[in-house]
Amino acid sequence: MSLMSCFGQTFFIAIFGGEIRQAYGLTNGDWGVLYMIGTASSAVVMVFAGGLADRFRVRSLGLMVIGALGLACLAMAVNTAASLLVLVIFALRFLGQGMASHVSVVAMSRWFIAARGRALAVASLGFMLGEAVFPLTLVWLKGFVDWRSLWLVFGVLCFAMMPVLYRLLRLERTPQNVANTQSATGLQGRHWTRMQALRHPLFWGMVPAVITVPAFGTAFWFHQVHFAEIKGWEHLALVAVFPLGTMALALSTVAFGWAIDRFGVLRLLPFYLIPYTLGFVLNWYAPGLAWTAIAVILMGITGGGQATLIAACWSEFYGTRHIGAIKSAAAAVMVLGSAIGPGLSGMLIDAGVGFEVQQLIYAVTFALAALALFWVTIKVKSMSAAAP
Repeated sequence: MSLMSCFGQTFFIAIFGGEIRQAYGLTNGDWGVLYMIGTASSAVVMVFAGGLADRFRVRSLGLMVIGALGLACLAMAVNTAASLLVLVIFALRFLGQGMASHVSVVAMSRWFIAARGRALAVASLGFMLGEAVFPLTLVWLKGFVDWRSLWLVFGVLCFAMMPVLYRLLRLERTPQNVANTQSATGLQGRHWTRMQALRHPLFWGMVPAVITVPAFGTAFWFHQVHFAEIKGWEHLALVAVFPLGTMALALSTVAFGWAIDRFGVLRLLPFYLIPYTLGFVLNWYAPGLAWTAIAVILMGITGGGQATLIAACWSEFYGTRHIGAIKSAAAAVMVLGSAIGPGLSGMLIDAGVGFEVQQLIYAVTFALAALALFWVTIKVKSMSAAAP
């Protein structure tokens, strides 16, 4: 599920950004706004659809998601109308980044308690594999194969994965049974509902981190072709350094997964955004590709925390009985952030605000989000101390 989510992730779609803009006659701003509309719409639907993970087994829901994602890939391949492109983006983002990732994380959060951090880390390896392999491979393949034909292949891959997923989950546990017999409580020894979580300031203290990393990280990946152009680098040369970030992401995810189980989320939470802040400062400076390579590595380190820490927080803070519904709200915030980033950055580019300058602005937002996480840790400790 984690691997297949790549077909709806920004880093993947952005590989074809140049071809899409050319095929539909779009500027950077046009493409960013269109992407923002499609992604924001998927965030709204995620609020309602995410709770399905509490009601259906992964074997059933996962098969539906992957099958529908395959159809979305085919739609990208055959669509020629600019007016329908936003619907294609909506489908890819909702089913890929949204539901495929959501179902994977919810399953790990519910099925594992003592080893939750490591389970989340292992599941995230699928996404990391895609992030390591797809960009460089596809940029190279585009020199020989039409980009629409590649999307046909992606659709076929989704369909081919469906029987594999069914086979792997043939002995899957039923979420309702797990929730009733093996569920873990959250703060104050209770299972929080989604409405209770949303009404408490703790959730909103997490929001700056949940929204800024996907928003402006997505902006970087989305405008990678433009970034390479303004830096004077070949696109292939730029994506050649991305595997370094993926390696850092993989190692960081495993390290964070182990550290969560060993030390708990509160000791790690306030610090994981620091590498991301430094990475965006380096992207602003970057007189050569080596500097961006270092920045990508730093971004990968924070990505490991984002993939494990945030997911573990929802379970630890609110319990697992309603984790699907609660995480769907968090996922909607995350997807909304990934919608805002490309649209906002694209409009700023068209308005003459250099993409390098934007990197500094984004770094400031990460620093502010880290301060909010310091407050979250203090709040959680006070709630735990006050618990009967």
